[in-house]
Amino acid sequence: MIRYSLVCDHGHEFEGWFSESADFERQKESGFLGCPVCGSSSVSKSLMAPAVATARKKDEQQAVAFDQAQREAYIKLKEAVSAIRANSEDVGERFPEEARKIHYGEADARGIIGQASPDEARALVDEGIEIAALPFLPDEVN
Repeated sequence: MIRYSLVCDHGHEFEGWFSESADFERQKESGFLGCPVCGSSSVSKSLMAPAVATARKKDEQQAVAFDQAQREAYIKLKEAVSAIRANSEDVGERFPEEARKIHYGEADARGIIGQASPDEARALVDEGIEIAALPFLPDEVN
């Protein structure tokens, strides 16, 4: 996981976690990246001090140190994602098709999860279909 310090065009600073560096650009281009304070989708990376890894640190299991408030927020986020997954039908790659069917009344309304390319996701949003990306969350928090 890669952590970036981010800032929106209104000056709100926050962090974002990405599975790889290209993830930031994909999420930004697809409109899935937004400021948690104001919702602005005009988000950029801000300067960060580099983390220099020593040989000793490389050998240790990499972990993120959270303070108590971050740990509690992370647990709530993980519970919310788990609840969404448990109460949704996984339609896999048929997600864009199923989302449209539900939106246009061609299928019963229900919660679904699945995969969509950035272009497919943008097309759904452009049609007025409300979707959201679920974050990937590691199992353990230190």
